[in-house]
Amino acid sequence: MTATASSGLGGKRRAPPRSAKVKAHVLDTENRVHLNLNETFGAYHLLGGADIFADVVKNSLEAHDEIMKGFSADALIHLVESVSVLSTGDALAKAIGMSLRTLQRKKASSKVDRLSTEQSSRAWQFAEILAQAISVLGDQETAENWMLEPAFGLDNRRPIDLLSTTAGAEAVENYLTRLEYGVYT
Repeated sequence: MTATASSGLGGKRRAPPRSAKVKAHVLDTENRVHLNLNETFGAYHLLGGADIFADVVKNSLEAHDEIMKGFSADALIHLVESVSVLSTGDALAKAIGMSLRTLQRKKASSKVDRLSTEQSSRAWQFAEILAQAISVLGDQETAENWMLEPAFGLDNRRPIDLLSTTAGAEAVENYLTRLEYGVYT
């Protein structure tokens, strides 16, 4: 017996066959995997890509390995130079946990300097969130402006202000996912 559902117009329509539901789930899963690849690849490029990293970072495990080694300071310098929002106010301190002055000292230093695991992790997390925002909002300029504006779905908090904690960063990621699916609250 095939299940039926009301169409809301007084008639009945057939529920989609189970195979259609399975196909929809597979497509949704593939879209999420594709988005995660875009975020990983986007984060890799925002941090300097092949100019900075010896190996291409293609997934979360490879990102983890690079984070554990500690990124070169050049990765963070590249990120700050290519993302204008990090040069405004205390955005760098909130997002990465480092002042702009400390980064300037690292840049001026003649020795090869590496970020701590914590700083590398936060730099990667910021780059992934920005890559997700670019994917959802359409371009980097719009995504950067969005980071500085109060967001209704984040209790009118600015996304950049929430990046200083893992829980706040997770709230921003979840909100971007909701925006992607058209849920604005």
